[in-house]
Amino acid sequence: MIRIIQSNNSGFAEFLSQLTKRGSIEDSDQLDIVKDIIKDVKEKNDEAMFYYTEKFDGAKINKSNIEVTQIEIDDALKSLDDNMLRVLKKAAKNIRDYHVLQLEEEKSLKTDLGTVSMRYVPIDRAGVYVPGGRAAYPSSVLMNVIPAKVAGVDDVIMCTPPDEDGNVYNMTLAAASIAGAKRIFKVGGAQAIAAMAYGTETIPKVSKIVGPGNIYVALAKKEVYGQVGIDMIAGPSEVCIIADKTANPRYLASDLLSQAEHDSMAASILLCNYNNIAKEVSIEIERILEELPTKEVARTSIDDMGAIIIVKDMDEAVILANQIAPEHLEISTENPEELLPKIRNAGSIFLGEYSPEPLGDYFAGANHVLPTSGNAKFASPLGVYDFIKRQSVINYTKDGLKKVADDIITFAEGEGLYAHANSISVRYESEE
Repeated sequence: MIRIIQSNNSGFAEFLSQLTKRGSIEDSDQLDIVKDIIKDVKEKNDEAMFYYTEKFDGAKINKSNIEVTQIEIDDALKSLDDNMLRVLKKAAKNIRDYHVLQLEEEKSLKTDLGTVSMRYVPIDRAGVYVPGGRAAYPSSVLMNVIPAKVAGVDDVIMCTPPDEDGNVYNMTLAAASIAGAKRIFKVGGAQAIAAMAYGTETIPKVSKIVGPGNIYVALAKKEVYGQVGIDMIAGPSEVCIIADKTANPRYLASDLLSQAEHDSMAASILLCNYNNIAKEVSIEIERILEELPTKEVARTSIDDMGAIIIVKDMDEAVILANQIAPEHLEISTENPEELLPKIRNAGSIFLGEYSPEPLGDYFAGANHVLPTSGNAKFASPLGVYDFIKRQSVINYTKDGLKKVADDIITFAEGEGLYAHANSISVRYESEE
């Protein structure tokens, strides 16, 4: 049963500490395994990749069948019923429309000395990792591939683990086709991350790797960072809900469980200032759990990482929410817009009882790849900007540089960098 804690109770501080430490990959026992896999893929390329795919996924993959064919993609699209295909395409359109808003135009600062501009250039090639098995989420395919395509990345490749027969989940392939992934490879785990980071005979090296995965994938992304860019190190999912006495307990319970069924380490937290709401939500959670097909995972998550925190007022709820910095934050109060300006730390914010978290997961268009584990204090949702490099362009005239030459020389000599100073003065030697 979900715990109910008063915010001024010592048990709350203990729970908060447990929350921030969950899913930590620091000093993980799996790190040595991941390092060995990366080393093997760097040295043996495809040979190592095929070996680990058979070892971990039970699939015999080789050069002839590692890449998904157009026939496989066509068959996957045909396998979906018309309604599911329609929903995938509509969700893709919503995601695309939202991310187009993030595109930037070149900006310039023009003076009588010259021009300083900022231009935006897409990365050369993006690699998208997509989990397989129980954690196969076609929605994540759309959320990772579409922003890259909107950013102008022409070459988007995707890696995802196959089943024992060497096949990929049909909805995953369909989503990849709709989103615009250029090439899809049947490889998962740390070996897929290493292959995209360093390149093999079959899989091309990418500029940046994005996408969720298990601890082996997270560790591998951390290890290859610097060789390539990465989006983030994602931990277990989380939702935090701020609610007052006007909130519907059944809605709140349903939203907490929608996060809990993701993962036994997922965190579902309710901040409310009304004891009766807390009790009613706890009862509703138990009632819904009884009939939930995913109740085994959800039960573990709710019991271990779920909590209803009784706060003294909404101001305290906001303070705690900013301290938790949740991946998803729902505000289910009488006037949720009043609290919004006070929220500093959250990945995605859902206002009102008709904006539940699953709306963001699938359909609203905003990205559901979000900072977890309190990283919303400094990180943002995945977006177009993750696939674009900003470049500065400086264009001064001869007269313009001359007007500031003495200032630059003074600054350079102040730092003891005399070649810098000379780089300026040499241009005007003939005029002295």
